[in-house]
Amino acid sequence: MAVSKSDFLNYTRCPRFVALAELRKEKLDADLSYAEYQEQERLEQIQEILGNMFEDETYEHDLTQKVNAQLEALMPFYKQVEIEAGGLANKYFGGKSKYAAATKNQECFEFNQKGIKYVCYVDIYNENKQGINIIEVKATTSNKYLKLLGSFPKKEKYPIFYFNVDKNTYFLKDEIDYPLNQEMPDEVFAKNKAKLFDRYTDVGKYVYDLAVQRYIIEGEYRSSGNAAALENIHYYLAILNHEYVFDGSYIDGVADYKKDAAGHELIVFIDLTKVTAEYQKIIAEDEARLEKYIFALDGSPVPMGIWCERKKMRECPFLAPICGKDIPAKNSALNYLNNGFGFKNEDNERLKGLDLINHGYLEMLDIPEEWITNPKHHIQRDAVRFGKEYIDKEKIAAGLSLIEYPIYHLDFETMPCPLPRFRGEKPYMQSPFEFSLHIETEPGKCDKLKDNYIFLAKTNTEDEREELVKKLIEYIDGDKGTLFAQNVSFEKGRIKELAAIFPEYRERLMKIYDRGFDLMWLVNTNAKLYEELGFDKKRSALPNYYHKDLSGSYSIKKTLPVFSDLSYANLEVKNGTEAIVAYANYNKMTKEEYQLMYQALIEYCRQDTWAMVVILEALRHICQ
Repeated sequence: MAVSKSDFLNYTRCPRFVALAELRKEKLDADLSYAEYQEQERLEQIQEILGNMFEDETYEHDLTQKVNAQLEALMPFYKQVEIEAGGLANKYFGGKSKYAAATKNQECFEFNQKGIKYVCYVDIYNENKQGINIIEVKATTSNKYLKLLGSFPKKEKYPIFYFNVDKNTYFLKDEIDYPLNQEMPDEVFAKNKAKLFDRYTDVGKYVYDLAVQRYIIEGEYRSSGNAAALENIHYYLAILNHEYVFDGSYIDGVADYKKDAAGHELIVFIDLTKVTAEYQKIIAEDEARLEKYIFALDGSPVPMGIWCERKKMRECPFLAPICGKDIPAKNSALNYLNNGFGFKNEDNERLKGLDLINHGYLEMLDIPEEWITNPKHHIQRDAVRFGKEYIDKEKIAAGLSLIEYPIYHLDFETMPCPLPRFRGEKPYMQSPFEFSLHIETEPGKCDKLKDNYIFLAKTNTEDEREELVKKLIEYIDGDKGTLFAQNVSFEKGRIKELAAIFPEYRERLMKIYDRGFDLMWLVNTNAKLYEELGFDKKRSALPNYYHKDLSGSYSIKKTLPVFSDLSYANLEVKNGTEAIVAYANYNKMTKEEYQLMYQALIEYCRQDTWAMVVILEALRHICQ
């Protein structure tokens, strides 16, 4: 049989995956075509883009595991990243580069072991006078790697990577002539570097991917008796530069991603030659396990864990329907608020995440009472046990008293595109294409349609952000009232970015920015705010409201049904992911489809701000 790199990543998750993938005799005997490999890569790339689009936990979103024709609208962005990376590989490495966008096929490597053929195609195969450079392109950003920081106690923090401007490449500081011991102790550096060797971290998963590729490449060279050539092969990641700022230049309708004003390239490289060499022992062990799994085809249940990648874009496809089918949809043991550290049992052993499920603690109430030490968790348990709302009317009333009218209920829809599309944008910057605004002039005085103002871009190719800004400052008086939003920091972040891009409107935008208030401060809490209002520290930290139907989440999709009979279920566009995909698909629609989807986007965004009006009114009634 043929095992692709994607197969390798999936089959080595756990002993059960291979069997659940239903590998039958015909597949065991089958080869893998280039087209089939590309299809696997396409699905991986869509997941990668979506995962990076929604990595910001402050952004209200609904991740989707559904990969369909609509999501194909995102694929040109990935292809363009590959093209830009290929061009920069030629520029900085010299020689000749082979990559899919420039040639019919990518460079292929394969070798056979115990009847299994391991296959990989290289994103960029570069050959120059110094040797061969294997470059894996990923639509992620450099800031993830630059967040690996170290220092001496109470001293300035430094990244573990050094950037060589002339080579447009990051190198680990322990691999070059660098005074590392002036910035951090060796053990601090080693602790950060170790994260590169964890395949389930945001940084480690891409390194593991490249290391598997190296394993297959080296397998071919060794099996062909050409092991000596391995000394001249180097391995790199090509990723988006989070510091790059697009100047908005286009040539014949195509974005010109030349160096920005600060000298940044759109793509940077990370030299992982030595790291992937260290990785080879781990990959060899994983390959031995993979062989065992393939020949055993044992589908017996196994413990769940980090390898399931629960609630991530690469979540195991068998988690929800098979392995985790007994996890309750509501009020499971995983739904306790802010519970990343889990619980300590009688033996002082800490159980968290899927370990709780593995040990049979499925329901929220399955957790023993004596394990509960967080007052928030007691509130949740009581809400589930007795079916009674938890309400702190005094805190809600105190929060309501701070709101100045008119209230501007605001919600942005944004496109966090991998490639910046318009002037002043960076990779994955949240670029607003729509807003809904409900204006409430006094308590309860707001009509769903008459007091609603919508801006929605008519195209996804023309820069309509200035028109959006003009409408925003036309509707919102920055000298009075309250900017009100669910997770107001997101809306404030977009306003601040727009103020920087359009300085002529900065003063008026920043006045709006300064008047922000968050709906969640009323429903959940804002400990600092309530302490300033005179509540003690313990009470300030507790939620103001909790209902069992929230199931550990204060997302607007959960709070709205609790406070009203409204729902998103009957909308054509139901969540943030679908809104982005609809906007990205503008150019692929017929005139009739476009008109229907344009209205659907209006209805969805209007629902978000109307939901805030409804919830706020419900909170007022609660306090009466």
